[in-house]
Amino acid sequence: MRVLVIGSGGREHALVWKLSQSPLVTEIFVAPGNGGMNMDKVSCVPVQADDIIGLVKLAREKKVDLVVPGPEAALTLGIADALETAGIACFGPDRYCAQLEGSKAFAKEVMNKSGVPTAACAVFDNADEAKNFIRKHKGGLVVKADGLAAGKGVIVCHTPEEAIDAIDVIMTQKTFGNSGSTVVVEELLQGEEVSLLCLCDGEHAVPLPSAQDHKAAYDNDEGPNTGGMGAYSPAPILPDEELEKMTDLVIRPVLKHLAAKGHPFVGVLYAGLMMTADGPRVLEYNVRFGDPECQPLLSRLDSDLLSIMLAAVKGELSPELVRFTPKSAVGVVITAEGYPGSYEKGMPIDGIEDAEKLPEVVVFHSGTKIADGRLVASGGRILCVTALGDDLASARDKTYEGVSRINLPGSRFRKDIGMKGIVRLEQLKTGK
Repeated sequence: MRVLVIGSGGREHALVWKLSQSPLVTEIFVAPGNGGMNMDKVSCVPVQADDIIGLVKLAREKKVDLVVPGPEAALTLGIADALETAGIACFGPDRYCAQLEGSKAFAKEVMNKSGVPTAACAVFDNADEAKNFIRKHKGGLVVKADGLAAGKGVIVCHTPEEAIDAIDVIMTQKTFGNSGSTVVVEELLQGEEVSLLCLCDGEHAVPLPSAQDHKAAYDNDEGPNTGGMGAYSPAPILPDEELEKMTDLVIRPVLKHLAAKGHPFVGVLYAGLMMTADGPRVLEYNVRFGDPECQPLLSRLDSDLLSIMLAAVKGELSPELVRFTPKSAVGVVITAEGYPGSYEKGMPIDGIEDAEKLPEVVVFHSGTKIADGRLVASGGRILCVTALGDDLASARDKTYEGVSRINLPGSRFRKDIGMKGIVRLEQLKTGK
């Protein structure tokens, strides 16, 4: 079978890596791909992820059997709808369902109608009205750009003054462009975050093992939000035995609601959860694999990814198709110095082969390209070094050993990825 993967980041590299292992796959096209996707069966094609017309044309020309969109932009622009019109299967939701990620206000409305627990909020398209609302509020708030902002459009504010400044950043200064024309202001929840990703076929949802992302730029969750600095799976805050219960609470009611609207959700539905003292609350939904959660999750997947995706598209998904190793996985993202702000590109990259000589270590490329015959950095997030281990601590050790073997001037990484999980496991062990 021929598969087209849309995107150019670490998530897409992981998808291509896993799909290429399927005996059912004869050829994989990636649009546009990156400098690390020089694998057997794989060809990169210079079509951008937001070029809907170009992507459909490519799928037709290459006689593709299945399209797998990686990034949210293609989905919110309606790639699944366009492919359906062309008679080409797509592992991803239609444009209506993609609003769960494309509009935070829409997502809140769906959550409220579906009975999904979430933070109380208010929605504004006028900066002065938003500020007046904030002035009446005591304590912390979270201000979110309504639209897509590459994972950076969320500002956590501990005081009303900070929240008013956030309104200026998003609505007045237009830091996130038109994504900030509308804002969602919601209560600041306290607790630990965890990611729950579910495979969906329109009716059924099969949860994947939990994962925990690290969004803040610096150690100890300090600094601005990023697209993700690393992730690990499983996350002890959401153990395997609680996955079905959590899916019943935050995923299946949404699937039922969307199906009743005539838009059955096919693909990956991702709930970002805050585990509060009062129970779980949904912070946001994504309508695709998370990046970097995808890298450790697919490293743990023991079954054929293409078979899973085809079953989902056909409405025949079952838990028996989805098997994971009991091992843990950790992924650490290496970024350009300055990310998520301004940063340099073009730095040479060495040591990847040396890192991958370590057992069960894979280096996924997030922002790389080949220039003048050598591999160089071409994005803010450059690499995601991922490793399996018998437990979280050993996976973490192997990952950082892999990171240490890579030579990338002008780069940095967080040094605490996975530590929350290790501390929690120790607490569970000692009963403290």
